[in-house]
Amino acid sequence: MMTPHQIEQALDRVLLSVLKPGRYSGGEHNQIAKDWARIDLRVALGFPDIYDLGMSNLGLAILYKAINDQPDMLAERAYCPWLDMEAAMRREGIPLYSLETKHALADFDLIGLTLPYEQLHSNVLNFLELAQLPLRAADRDETHPLVIAGGHACYNPEPMADFIDAFLIGEGEEAIVDVARCIQQWKREGKPGGKEELLNRVAAIDGFYVPSFYSVDYHSDGTIARVTPARASARFPVLKRIVPMLPPPVTRFIVPFVDITHNRAPIEIMRGCTRGCRFCHAGMVTRPVRERPVEEVVEAVGRMIRETGFEQIALLSLSSSDYTRIGELVKAIGEKYANENLDISLPSLRIESFSVDLMDALKDARRSGFTLAPEAATERMREIINKPISTEQVLTTAREIYSRGWHTIKLYFMIGHPMETLDDVRAIAELCKAVLAEGKKVLGKRAQVNAGVSTFVPKPHTPFQWAKVADVHTIREKQAILKRELRGPGLKLNWNNPEETQLEAWFSRGDRRLGKVLLEAHYRGAKFDAWMDMFDMKVWRESFAAAGLDLEFYNGRERAEDEIFPWDHIDAAVKKKFLLDDWRWSKRGQTRVDCRDHCFACGILPKFKDLRRETPDEAWECPVVTPIARRGQLLEANIIPLTLVQP
Repeated sequence: MMTPHQIEQALDRVLLSVLKPGRYSGGEHNQIAKDWARIDLRVALGFPDIYDLGMSNLGLAILYKAINDQPDMLAERAYCPWLDMEAAMRREGIPLYSLETKHALADFDLIGLTLPYEQLHSNVLNFLELAQLPLRAADRDETHPLVIAGGHACYNPEPMADFIDAFLIGEGEEAIVDVARCIQQWKREGKPGGKEELLNRVAAIDGFYVPSFYSVDYHSDGTIARVTPARASARFPVLKRIVPMLPPPVTRFIVPFVDITHNRAPIEIMRGCTRGCRFCHAGMVTRPVRERPVEEVVEAVGRMIRETGFEQIALLSLSSSDYTRIGELVKAIGEKYANENLDISLPSLRIESFSVDLMDALKDARRSGFTLAPEAATERMREIINKPISTEQVLTTAREIYSRGWHTIKLYFMIGHPMETLDDVRAIAELCKAVLAEGKKVLGKRAQVNAGVSTFVPKPHTPFQWAKVADVHTIREKQAILKRELRGPGLKLNWNNPEETQLEAWFSRGDRRLGKVLLEAHYRGAKFDAWMDMFDMKVWRESFAAAGLDLEFYNGRERAEDEIFPWDHIDAAVKKKFLLDDWRWSKRGQTRVDCRDHCFACGILPKFKDLRRETPDEAWECPVVTPIARRGQLLEANIIPLTLVQP
């Protein structure tokens, strides 16, 4: 394995021959490079896509801070090289290395991979190969780094079970330090019992799933018969990890030398959502809702400006309008930083006039585009997906947007929802035209509507996990309708490749047998599947055939209500019974109100008892309704009492 000095010498030979050498050089403002000689626990944080995307990932920045805040640990970064740099690395024998000190990843004790979406799975194998590590977890021993993975794509870890030593289910701010401490102690003891003993210790940490400690049996029809823990240390089920109160935010972001996807400083103002949209994986798995205090956000914005120089600040959440003190927050930021020439973005706003008021208060002089996500165009479909917004509400909000100076409204929809008809698809075009008509009344020909239409994937741990995935032919038929109907001045349509949706669905809904498919695809050159010009469906069809598996088994069938899912032993703290009831409700077009207004006993209460307290009248207070956290205590005034009602 190359030393850091040898890697640096080799980089001197190749960097000037590749696109964007700043992706591979390190040395950025605010990076943290500790003295390896003084540190005995070293963590490589990897994002299995290019630097431009990985540097924009807030989760990785949070983990980087969490580890480097420990005086006896260090964290460094690694990303997938683009094709030109990969070819140079293979030619020169350069292993995948950390940006901070140019150490080969094999020199680290722990490699932590962030997997926010399933299209990155093929990149993980390429990442490990470039790191000159065995691909299969079973082929790595105590001389290799422990490879863990976390992120939303890990709520069904099974397709990656052959390659990852342990998965973190849930939130990583505290868990990444816990697993690092575990490895550090094991090392200091002389690595007793080898890798098997280390995995036993990791499996005992809350939120960690070690797939090799479980066996899976199948019925003759290919469905799962049972999942069985094979070790005493193996939890069953594995309950997700949460942080009861959001820790202090990252403010000292690394400032890249090159343009990245988001050149901005993000801060998470709220985690979780109470809306209960049936298609939304993030809304289900990030429960309970936790909010960051206004004062902390306002102060953090100032630190971000001073420490990074960024002029764009993103206030992130799944539903920003639901942040309890959102009006106060926007006003406070506007007043305190009025002379800083800041561009403040507030994504994920509800479709209502209040959202327009919020954006108006941010005083965005550019007024380029305002984004709304109806997800479906008919009220019937919006009731099925539990996003009950009236068409008149959409049009009223559009009028408010155009009247306040925005020229373009971006509307996001999904096709392929359960129970969707072609009339529901045609309604997308009709709604876009109706919104544009509102704009023309105010702005004339300057009004624009951009429609983004993606294909729905029924995700694990959601009420739609029983639904089948719409087939490619059906999606192309629906896309053809939209391409035909959404034409003309002021209208623009963007759509996705439905074959890419099939890949996402296989790996979000599949079992551990898909490891064979993934390995076959890797040997056939699969990588960067999230990139339209790199995805090759032929490779995946050949890989399924080579593994002896049926593509349609995973996507082309509605699953029986009593079927054991590959992810059932992963507990996202929302009960399967609640999800099944909601799936049945969707078939009746029956909606649920916001959790802030009524508790439906989703399962959070008994799973995280430290986040609620019982009142004298035995009414329970649901943590989903957001205790606003101070360091070390709860603001009781902001906990809304709700009666626990069994569905």
